[in-house]
Amino acid sequence: MILTKQYRCIHSSSCQCSKGHLSEDVIFLVFQQLNWNPKFIATLSCVCKWFDDLAKRVLWKEFCRTRAPKMMIDLQSSGSHSVDGNWRALGKLLIYCSGCTKGGLFNNINIPGHFVYRTRFSRTSGKSFLLPQCRTDVLYVSDPCEHLDQGDEGDVGFFRGIFKSFSMSKVRKMLIKRKAQLHPTEVCPYCKAKLWSMQQAEMIPQSASCRLGAYDDCIEYYVCLNGHMLGICTLLPLSDSEEASELE
Repeated sequence: MILTKQYRCIHSSSCQCSKGHLSEDVIFLVFQQLNWNPKFIATLSCVCKWFDDLAKRVLWKEFCRTRAPKMMIDLQSSGSHSVDGNWRALGKLLIYCSGCTKGGLFNNINIPGHFVYRTRFSRTSGKSFLLPQCRTDVLYVSDPCEHLDQGDEGDVGFFRGIFKSFSMSKVRKMLIKRKAQLHPTEVCPYCKAKLWSMQQAEMIPQSASCRLGAYDDCIEYYVCLNGHMLGICTLLPLSDSEEASELE
């Protein structure tokens, strides 16, 4: 891969990088040997704006391509060289369950966010989260991250996803047509964009709860302006969820 060389730090004149640093080519090769380790990429981003810019443009993109190659090919197949939001936001979405805080998006529960080792994202599953008139849209959704025995809330599942070319999607057009309101205070935990409530817009199909193995009236999810999706559900007991899958 050929990278455009940058000889000048884009930080302030007092930055240590003004004394010179490794070229993008060398850093690319180092992180390739590290298999695009997300912890090291995040650490490098904290050094200065030059490294942060490099991580956003190159390193997080390569991390995403390595972690979910088929999904990345599909998300970029519309001709765009980037994704909605940015590569760092997408990288975080691939490996981070956002959880929730009491009084936040999902009012009555407090479960800290955490990193997950591996998550499966499915385009087929994504269809179940779309109304029939929107199912030409492409949405990748994760399996639920299970948090069991949460008191009165029961077994809780968090799920997340991303739309392909959200700015041109039917879901976005429908949200605007229905005059859905953006959340007044909360923002996307991945890209900090404003959020639409799919529940408030009455755009959650029954097939979503079937796919998740969740109670019909205990599922809620949001979509941000960049097409990132995050949601919560109360999971059915295992035997009941198996029956729900058969009905789907």
